Amino acid sequence: MDIKEVRANAKERMKGFCRVCPVCDGRACAGETPGMGGIGTGSAFKNNVAALAGVRLNMRLIHEVKKPVTETEVLGFRLRLPVLAAPIGGTSFNMGGALSEAEYARAIVSGCREAGIVGCVGDGAPDELHEAGNAAITAEGGWGIPFIKPWEGEELERKMCRAAATGTRVLGMDIDAAGLIALARMGRPVSPKTCAELAAIVDRSHELGMKFVLKGIMTVEDAIAAERAGCDGIVVSNHGGRALDHTPGTIEVLPAIAAQVKGRMAVLMDGGIRDGLDVLKALAFGADAVLIGRPFCLAAVGGGSEGVKLTADHLYNQLVRSMVLTGCPSVREAGRHLVSTAPLA
Repeated sequence: MDIKEVRANAKERMKGFCRVCPVCDGRACAGETPGMGGIGTGSAFKNNVAALAGVRLNMRLIHEVKKPVTETEVLGFRLRLPVLAAPIGGTSFNMGGALSEAEYARAIVSGCREAGIVGCVGDGAPDELHEAGNAAITAEGGWGIPFIKPWEGEELERKMCRAAATGTRVLGMDIDAAGLIALARMGRPVSPKTCAELAAIVDRSHELGMKFVLKGIMTVEDAIAAERAGCDGIVVSNHGGRALDHTPGTIEVLPAIAAQVKGRMAVLMDGGIRDGLDVLKALAFGADAVLIGRPFCLAAVGGGSEGVKLTADHLYNQLVRSMVLTGCPSVREAGRHLVSTAPLA
């Protein structure tokens, strides 16, 4: 199996839900939610990709970098490269139903572990989404990050305890899921949190033995609030352009956020990452690692765990090549000197 075959399989299996476009930029699928598109006009999804495409890398070849170091540690996980598979669920209403929730979660988590990275799993309605991800992480000895929605009361406590039972060392919450159309349609609305509410959630996560990472940060103000609440990490994210229309691309807001909180908490980013060059661009603007969603989704549907590993290996090769061609010796040494322009939407 190769990447071309994986994509061909995904295109057939996701008919009517994803076109598997040669360039996954949100243009063809604007407004297709549920599905794989961006909300409304699709501009938030499109901005993610366009802003990354506007970043120019400086090519340097008079240096000693021949075998760059891609390994890093993020949130206690030792990674072969600074990449995680983003939490995505809803195989029946987002992906076409070729895989069950359990099959999809297993493909992501086991494929990522085999590739030396971490798979994240999602949450939502029905509860099958959450349980499938938890089971996949449990099967891999806790190697994975379960993300939960910003639920309230008993449901929040139940899902936090269930996540802890997987053996994971990190719990995530995608606060950017607040107001998602799909959940509202299913009668399971979720909502934003106050700083005090968030701090209580973080404390409970720590009591259960898990670090806490908050996904859905798009402003310096929210990053500061997350830090004050005790979060161990944040993900700069607009939910893949599926929560609020007309937001900036995530790479556009990353530099200011990283400048404010990096070093005191882990800073991750998702949104529009399509190849190893995009990974390097995000690192150059301050990310410690990136989450990648749609490419790993296609890989899982088109090739199972093997497809996920193939995709991760492909990203690794692209990252190494781009580091050599920019003279970057280590992912930890990536910085603004690698790029010649700020993000351009």
